[in-house]
Amino acid sequence: HARLPRPARAGVFSRVTFSRACSVPDPYIRFDRVTKSYGALTVIKDLDLDIARGEFVSLLGPSGSGKTTLLMMLAGFEDPTGGAVSVGGQRVDQLPPHKRNMGVVFQNYALFPHMSVADNVAFPLEMRGVSRADREARVDKALDMVQLKALKGRKPSQLSGGQQQRVALARALVFEPGVVLMDEPLGALDKQLREQMQLDIRALHKRLGLTIVFVTHDQSEALTMSDRIAVFNHGRIEQIGSPTDIYDRPATRFVAEFIGETNLLDGVVEKVDGARAVVATPQGLRLLVDAAPNMQAGDKATVSLRPEKIHLGREASAADGANFATKVVDAVYHGDHFRVQLDDAACNLIVKSDRRQGMWAAGQETRASFAPSDCWVVRA
Repeated sequence: HARLPRPARAGVFSRVTFSRACSVPDPYIRFDRVTKSYGALTVIKDLDLDIARGEFVSLLGPSGSGKTTLLMMLAGFEDPTGGAVSVGGQRVDQLPPHKRNMGVVFQNYALFPHMSVADNVAFPLEMRGVSRADREARVDKALDMVQLKALKGRKPSQLSGGQQQRVALARALVFEPGVVLMDEPLGALDKQLREQMQLDIRALHKRLGLTIVFVTHDQSEALTMSDRIAVFNHGRIEQIGSPTDIYDRPATRFVAEFIGETNLLDGVVEKVDGARAVVATPQGLRLLVDAAPNMQAGDKATVSLRPEKIHLGREASAADGANFATKVVDAVYHGDHFRVQLDDAACNLIVKSDRRQGMWAAGQETRASFAPSDCWVVRA
């Protein structure tokens, strides 16, 4: 399944971090050159993705990027136009959904309103011919996992949104599936409950060793919950890696902008000296950065600089990095930090300044600095 990167064109550099996109040593789930088309519209083309047993992998991207379509192909609700989908070394793309041993949790919960909590959770077991006595024991165990055993006699309409989502999760777990698929499961919850459910699902994943494939468009949610994140854009994976990799070392401009907030500084490579390069911006900044593979003097380059990496203050310093005088245009108080907008002849930057760095207000003059390790060159 190995794929070789395309040769770099003159004046073009790249960061290649894997040969087969998203490869793992012993994949439990494998998408191999999967394509999905609806008539003339191709939603996913020639996509590879490996997921290890016990991993929590989030498919992250904007609406229409293909992430939900890929999940539905894994669940069996959509058929691939081309390629293969395997689980545990066996092809599953020709199997109906009920023979794939996968639990699915949807955003709208999909609970039966006329059934009790216990009956909703028992439904997958009943469809599989499990005896009544065994069903009752397994339902109690599943409801214990989500701390809802005391409410098993209630109807869905008598539960809060968070409780209904827990019931949907218990129903997905009750038959001990090999894989749990979640399609925007927390999208309908308020912020506080959503954050609590993120931690609860993450704790269940760790305790039970579940293999979870989780679809979301919420960057914070993916960073909080995942072992790895696959960032989707127009039906392809722009980058896959740990939350730290995705956030601190974005491969492309799209990933840098989509994951959190960043400053993007366009410039030209002035020189390359071993592992370091100097990028000169039109505003006169000379940025010392880690050189990307194939980078050469004269190449155009875009540098990603996260707002929290910039230090403000008259004593600011960054050995071998950028250090310049600037002025505060605007400062918004966020409790634990200020969101500061800088503007001067050098560049326009957004800074997240810890309160320990000081209090900021429009019109203040200060200095800004950041180190070479805080800069990351991204592809267009």
